[in-house]
Order: sequence, then C-alpha cells, then structure tokens
Amino acid sequence: MKIVTLVKQVPDTETKIKLKADASGIDEEGIKWVMNPYDEFAVEEALRIKEKLGAGEVVVLSLGPERAIESIRTALAMGADRAIHLKEDALLNGDALSTAKALAAALKKEGFDLLIGGRQAVDDDWASVPSMVAQLLGIPQVSMVSKVEIADNKVKAWRDIEGGAKLVIEAPMPALVNATKGINEPRYASLPGIMKAKKKEVKIWGVGDLGLAADEVGSNGAKVKASSWSLPPVRQAGTVVKDGEPIDKVKKLVDWMKNVAKVI
Repeated sequence: MKIVTLVKQVPDTETKIKLKADASGIDEEGIKWVMNPYDEFAVEEALRIKEKLGAGEVVVLSLGPERAIESIRTALAMGADRAIHLKEDALLNGDALSTAKALAAALKKEGFDLLIGGRQAVDDDWASVPSMVAQLLGIPQVSMVSKVEIADNKVKAWRDIEGGAKLVIEAPMPALVNATKGINEPRYASLPGIMKAKKKEVKIWGVGDLGLAADEVGSNGAKVKASSWSLPPVRQAGTVVKDGEPIDKVKKLVDWMKNVAKVI
C-alpha cells in the first residue's frame, strides 16, 4: 500500500507575527518555520497504518519554497520513506484552488492508495485545500477524522461531530482522510531517524513535471488574492475591582459592566 501524506510548512504558533511595511503580507524575517501541527498527526497515522499492515510505503508531498525541506526532512526522520517537493517559484503564493491543482497533478503522476492530510493549516486556517484535492481527483474524502482503520480495500473513518459524538464513515480506496487532534500522539524523530532522513530520496518537481501551465498554478492561477493584511487590535488591559467588602466589589463590578462595558 502506498500512503501519501500532505505536509505544509507554517510559522511556529509561538512566533510573533509582523507585517511588511506596505501591509502586503507577513514579514518573514526571524520567523521559525515548522511542520503544520495537524500534518504531524497525518504523518504519524500514515506510519502507524504501514506498521500495522507490516508492509507499504509512506510518501511525503509538500508544496513550498526551499525552506520547506526542513519540514519534509522532519517527516522523513519520523519514518516516512521518501518525499516529493513541489518548489518551483511559479507554484508558490497561490490560493487554495491553484495549490490544490498542483497537488492533485502530482498525486495523479505519483499514484497512491490512501491520502492523509491535516484537517487544516494553522497559518491561513482555510481548511479547503484537501477538499479541493479530493474533488479534482474524484475520490471520497472524510474530514475531522479521529480514528482510521483499513480493511478489504476500504477505509473506515471515525469523524468528530457536534456534541462529542462520532460519525463512522466507510469509503472505497483510494480515498483522502483529514486527521484531527486526538487521532494519535506524533512520535519524536530519533537521532538514527534524523541521520537516515538525510539520505532518503526527495524528488524535486516543477510545473513542467506536473503537466500544467504556469497560469494554472501559483499566484498566476490564483482566483482569490489578499488586497492587504492587518493585525488584530491590541487587547486592552482588564479592570480589577480591589477595595471594599465582597458585596461592595460586586456592586462596583455590576456598575462597570452596565455603564462602562455596556454588556448588561
């Protein structure tokens, strides 16, 4: 069985984000880049499925600039067998659809039995690329998956729904599942794994390798573009009621909520 995992490199969630002077995007200077946390769940689940079956191959697919190789190597150090890096400039800075087109073209060329991705990327939070990839490939997709089983050339997925309930969905393979938090606990890359990752194959593909035109992908193929970026307003300091007896503090707090905050 060939399992392909979709991996995206994103800013570390603890990184302080700054904007460019012209508000045209994020100032990338000083940013620490990491594998998207939800994609870590996807890689771990792919490895567990392979280990349970006792055979197969886990391939990492990532679209990104040169620096994305760091996250690709992390997945390889965890235990993935090899990787494909889509990194030509013409493929970068696209919207969800142009990105999905590039990934779908790579997947058609590579072939796969099961496709696993994270539920969403924590940088833009669109959570739409996997769905578009599945649509372009014409395969079933299950999102928000917290458990997966493979048997009889079918994928059985437990999907989280409102109220803490689970929806169990069965689909024929090939299929795509989007892993969410709780599906597993990603392993740490061991030192031997890190050393082996340096020698594992990473194919580099561009637009020509995908059989696509330059105006279909990347920024040239994007239908949606951000006109400007802005940071959320600075959170104001809280109000603390200190003096007086408890009943007096309550009265002051209620008065503040009513006449200042105007929430009651």
